[in-house]
Amino acid sequence: MTDLPSPATLAATALIDSDHPDVIALARQHAQGATDRERAVSLYLAVRDQFRYDPYRIELSTEGMRASSVIAQGSGWCVPKAALMAAACRAAGLHARLGYADVRNHLSTERLRQTMQTDVFIWHGYADIWLDGQWVKATPAFNIELCDKFGLLPLEFDGRNDSIYHPFDKAGNRHMEYVNQRGTFDDMPLAQIVADFKTVYRGWMAENDPLQNASFAQDVEKETR
Repeated sequence: MTDLPSPATLAATALIDSDHPDVIALARQHAQGATDRERAVSLYLAVRDQFRYDPYRIELSTEGMRASSVIAQGSGWCVPKAALMAAACRAAGLHARLGYADVRNHLSTERLRQTMQTDVFIWHGYADIWLDGQWVKATPAFNIELCDKFGLLPLEFDGRNDSIYHPFDKAGNRHMEYVNQRGTFDDMPLAQIVADFKTVYRGWMAENDPLQNASFAQDVEKETR
């Protein structure tokens, strides 16, 4: 893959389903502005804040991971939310692809930490958007309400600078640390993500999901009172 936009960074796929009616509607409503940069920023704010971040509801099937599933559920975790950002950009005629990294998360719920048995989140997803002759990273995972509850600095996106996780929260505590860059992809490498999750998170990915009947929102509320 070259580092320039190509037909593949505009194309709909099974996972970046920019041809889905709901994704097209989202793009039409929120890709507002006089320039591509303004339209991308408007889309970013919509994906970041209109769809709650929820890492308890992970369905590693094509149906569960495609971009439009976030719209249907009203929530998603970083990987499908990044796919939605890329899909909405493509639907609006903006070249976009997906990027991934492994991050050490110093802020999570106790239930999630116990389930994962590690503070490293592999295959953290973000969108990579072609704007003004360069690729710019956009990370729409954490909605603004979640940031407020956890005392996090919300991730802003101006279309010029990379929007990646802050290393510290508002109080100066460690928040996110990038420990491995996995690169960028024209489509979501779902098979590899699934294989790695099953290896690294054996307890979490077990047949009886320990988070199945848990509520991320309720756990956040309890731990941030």
